[in-house]
Amino acid sequence: MFLGYFTEQPMSAYPEEEARKRGGLTVLTFPNKFFNPDEGSRIYNERLEEYKLVDQVGFDGIMLNEHHNAPYCMQPEITVWASILAAVTERARIVTLGIPLPVWDNPLQVAESFAMIDMISKGRLVSGFVRGGGQEQLANGVNPAFNRERFQEAHDLIVKIWTEPGPFRWEGMHYQHRVVNPWAVPMQKPYPRVWIPGVLSKETIVWTAQQRYPYIALNTAIDHTKEIFRLYSDTAAECGYVAGPENFGYLIRVHVQEDEEKALRNARQFMWMQGEFTGLAHPVWSTPSGYGSPTNRRAFVEFASGRAKNPRGETSFEQQMADLRIIAGTPKTVVAKLKRILEET
Repeated sequence: MFLGYFTEQPMSAYPEEEARKRGGLTVLTFPNKFFNPDEGSRIYNERLEEYKLVDQVGFDGIMLNEHHNAPYCMQPEITVWASILAAVTERARIVTLGIPLPVWDNPLQVAESFAMIDMISKGRLVSGFVRGGGQEQLANGVNPAFNRERFQEAHDLIVKIWTEPGPFRWEGMHYQHRVVNPWAVPMQKPYPRVWIPGVLSKETIVWTAQQRYPYIALNTAIDHTKEIFRLYSDTAAECGYVAGPENFGYLIRVHVQEDEEKALRNARQFMWMQGEFTGLAHPVWSTPSGYGSPTNRRAFVEFASGRAKNPRGETSFEQQMADLRIIAGTPKTVVAKLKRILEET
């Protein structure tokens, strides 16, 4: 088993009443005049010490991600953090889950940056790629309708850069490079392992299985997780291989304290993600027109207009505790719940 550590690095140091005036929607358009650089500096340096401790106590990897225009994630540039960790950690793999390829206009730069990180870390990079949330497209001025096309083409170009000697020319639908000949290439051969995270996109699950990459389910309920793994396994069988534990990963939010009461109180304060205050985005921003499949788009628009339930399920604290999307308690109770997740999935 590979056990990794992850924090979204959220910031809550802004006037709650200002966010409440805007319906609590803090993703994308919450004015950055409320950002506090001193608090930002404190958060970054606290997380740096935390990551170094994670490396020392024996976690297999440190996971990083990237989001834009959002207080719930203070990581707008994943390669910066990955570069720092490549230098200050010794053993943990640096897992970038992930860099939103469609918002980058130059995949060659991504390939070069990741190659540098892999060499500095002496081959510890796990390169994760994502399509990015809907708000990432809007924050970076990228047409959401081309998201999947840009993701797949950027992926194909990066893999070619890492596996075929240059110089060569690339004339694609969305990316054109007269000369591709980076001098920096990864230490790992044929190239750094690739993991793909996701939530509910069937198209991404199928594509990931076709590539034989591990799929990392991001905090999905157990029943949804089983459906994801089943679809992946069926696709793998169609591609001529049997999917095993090495093909699946799972992100879970866990909080441990010395007593149950304190654990539950702190866990409730942690509800900045999935429908609560600090990480709340309008559903139409999360799934702008053209970004997802017609089925997913319809589900989210109907939810946004009040005609349907949230397609991701009930997001109250009590329900997420019941579904084991949040685990909180003493070591004894937390371990028991983690065992159940392992048994179920």
